[in-house]
Amino acid sequence: MNIGEPLKELGDIDYMPLRDKILSLDDNTWDENVSRQEMFDVHKKTSSLVLVFCDGWPEMTVSKEVAWDYLADSAVPLMDQIINKHYEPGGMIIRAMAAKLFAGERITPHTDKHPSFHLAHRIHIPITTNDHVRFTIGGRPFHLKVGKAYEVNNQSTHSVMNRGDEDRITFIFDYMPPAIKSKAKSLS
Repeated sequence: MNIGEPLKELGDIDYMPLRDKILSLDDNTWDENVSRQEMFDVHKKTSSLVLVFCDGWPEMTVSKEVAWDYLADSAVPLMDQIINKHYEPGGMIIRAMAAKLFAGERITPHTDKHPSFHLAHRIHIPITTNDHVRFTIGGRPFHLKVGKAYEVNNQSTHSVMNRGDEDRITFIFDYMPPAIKSKAKSLS
């Protein structure tokens, strides 16, 4: 969603229960759903734990994916807390995942294209990072800090570079507010 600025800080959050759960999973779990890496070239150097994903437009099918069973107990309360504090409740989470950018890799500049990206708030919760990770939005570099949540303007060109020796993990979810959710079927 175009939020009129590159990045909006949503404040401090207790991300530790979700962090601990994500970090407790073995590497094989990250490879159980590779659809993002296969569908989108910009995500080839990443790995994902997908909880919720949507398909179709203007009528969307939102489905629980394999990582739901691993992370929902920790992720859902955190997402609900952010929604209740910053957005109008009653909408729908249409995507939710932990995304890992491997050490030394990058996500090349892009804008998110699916029509739902124009209508849903994209929230990022850093889980792990290092001093050599740069998230660039609209040509401006940002360093997202653990313990905070952010809304990202995904309609502005953005990219991520991890020049560090450690993988960077971010939990991402897309929230479609109720007013827009009710109109989604009539949009084309």
